[in-house]
Amino acid sequence: MKLPVKILLLGSGELGKEFVISAQRLGCYVIACDSYDGAPAQQVADEREILDMLDAEALKRLIGQHAPDIIVPEIEAIRTEILIEFEEQGIQVSPSARAVNYTMNRDKIRDLVADELNIRTARFGYAESEAECREVGLQIGYPLVMKPVMSSSGKGQSTVPSASELPEAWAHACSGMRGDRQRVIIEEYIAFEYEITLMTIRQKNGETVFCAPIAHRQERGDYQESWQPVAMPETMLLEAQTIARTVTHNLGGSGIFGVELFVTKDEVIFSELSPRPHDTGMVTLISQDLSEFDLHLRAILGLPIPLIEIYGPSASYVILADRYAEHVVYEGVDRALSLPGVDVRLFGKPVARPYRRMGVCLARSDSIEGARAKALQASQRVQLIYLD
Repeated sequence: MKLPVKILLLGSGELGKEFVISAQRLGCYVIACDSYDGAPAQQVADEREILDMLDAEALKRLIGQHAPDIIVPEIEAIRTEILIEFEEQGIQVSPSARAVNYTMNRDKIRDLVADELNIRTARFGYAESEAECREVGLQIGYPLVMKPVMSSSGKGQSTVPSASELPEAWAHACSGMRGDRQRVIIEEYIAFEYEITLMTIRQKNGETVFCAPIAHRQERGDYQESWQPVAMPETMLLEAQTIARTVTHNLGGSGIFGVELFVTKDEVIFSELSPRPHDTGMVTLISQDLSEFDLHLRAILGLPIPLIEIYGPSASYVILADRYAEHVVYEGVDRALSLPGVDVRLFGKPVARPYRRMGVCLARSDSIEGARAKALQASQRVQLIYLD
């Protein structure tokens, strides 16, 4: 592929922002799209567009207007069937329109993985009402996990200890849904030892390659910290890579996939998959010579990835807002950066709300424990000041 190329980025959050920065280092021209103005990626892109990407006609007009070489989705709330149409017309969709269509909906990807590919997942069922939730709950048993089939960053997800908590979980799931589908997936609760994200890169002209596995901790279904590399038995790592390679091969295309897996004492269990950089993978901004964003871009452009060099034990820890505010400033960044081996990314989100990720602290150390402690300490030093 000749450079530069024109990229249409659908979704402009913090992951999109880092992707735009990587793309512009290779001279690419990026149009960043989102439902609101001033989203993080729009602040560094060449052009910006504001639209509802679930509006099929608006999305068609946008693509026709800009005639991009490549379309890169970054969020779930997209009318993905439109991307299939444009891919058939010769526009590259990354990783592929099929991958985006399947993974934007938890039910499609789960059915593919469990039923067609026969890969171990948690037992699961679907529901479109509170009454149906109760029926599925009886079949699966408690505790269980409920998630909207379309959402991101843990929105609408909860663990349900017993049937008495179902109404609250259903209401929470409905409040966190994206798109226009009022449907949830209800899963068996897996008592895992840890969960990992295996960043899996499908190349246009080479073998599928992997980053070192990334472990993470969640609260409210959303990632709070991640660390890399994870020490896991070689047999389990190979099993995880086989699962990731099998699923991503079926979905096709080129680009990075964040494959989430539960690891128990004796099993590796598929959880979810994102066809793009992953929030837990922000640790790669400090842990590797090529971040997940660089890797996504190289794979999309068909550029070689001869080696991924990991620098050593690394960690990330989020900076969260705890209230609504139209204007936010930050104090303590200097104190965070005074810690050796620490970096800070502020996302530039224009509005704060409870539990919204506003930035991330990154750290390297001699051990995973040291890196995690340092990233946490740095995040505690960064204070949000709410001006209204």
